[in-house]
Amino acid sequence: MKVSEALCKPSDEVKQLLEGLYECSPWVADKFVKERTAQSQGKGDDGAATAPITTVTGLAKALKSIVDDSTQDEKMLLIRSHPDLCEKVSEMANLSEESQDEQSRAGLQSLTVQEFADFERNNAAYKRKFEFPFILAVRNATKYTVLSAMAGRLENSAQQEFAIAMQQVHKIAWMRILAKFESDQPAGFLTCHVLDTANGCPARNMRIQLHRLSPPESAGLVGEFVTNSDGRLDGGPALKGSDFQVGSYEWTFYAADYFASRGTFTSGTPFLDVIPIRFGIDNPDDHYHVPLLVSPWNFSTYRGS
Repeated sequence: MKVSEALCKPSDEVKQLLEGLYECSPWVADKFVKERTAQSQGKGDDGAATAPITTVTGLAKALKSIVDDSTQDEKMLLIRSHPDLCEKVSEMANLSEESQDEQSRAGLQSLTVQEFADFERNNAAYKRKFEFPFILAVRNATKYTVLSAMAGRLENSAQQEFAIAMQQVHKIAWMRILAKFESDQPAGFLTCHVLDTANGCPARNMRIQLHRLSPPESAGLVGEFVTNSDGRLDGGPALKGSDFQVGSYEWTFYAADYFASRGTFTSGTPFLDVIPIRFGIDNPDDHYHVPLLVSPWNFSTYRGS
């Protein structure tokens, strides 16, 4: 559902659509609707009508602001509304629909006997120390992510862990927004740039492939490209518009072929032949830029802009 379509519905329907985003905390949706109604009538703090929200980014920001401006007690109640992540499969019926889906995706129902014993022990220690449940956005995590995160976070102070828990609460809400809503006109796009650090120049004529790894229904080869004289892709972004989807991707750079075309020395068995870079797109409204700095012996990358 488009964001503007959802927010144009009657107030009760808007609240119903938003209530599950922050776990068992309908007050967030209720306050959002009241604030938007007041602002649309020019009754906000500054007396001016507010611009419509048309993106998932805008919706997430507005809801996050409400939570961030709430009292410490309200934040603690929100944290304590989240279920324990070590709920057994037999107990999942007691969870919200969103939490059931998220925990199933993380494989928490397939913990081994030893893993579950470790998790129960750490979970009990965590609740004793912090007096609220361990929270982790598990939709795109694995059970190993969950187990290692809990063990590591047990070392935090109460203040540190409260802040981390709130970050995870917002992250969970963001993932739920993405699963439920779409920006009216997603503005995000994906670009790439390859620099040859061995020869100190853009990597011209390097063959590149882009694969989408998830969601599974749209997985596969997205496109094949050859870099231009500036080390970029001709024709602009590799992904934009409806093709720019949240999910996991992989760039494949054919580095050894490129260095052979340059006459650059490489070992008989190339140290770097084909370089895969796996990355995620999390926001349909953002620009994702994946540069590659490469020589026959090393490479680096980062999220650029």
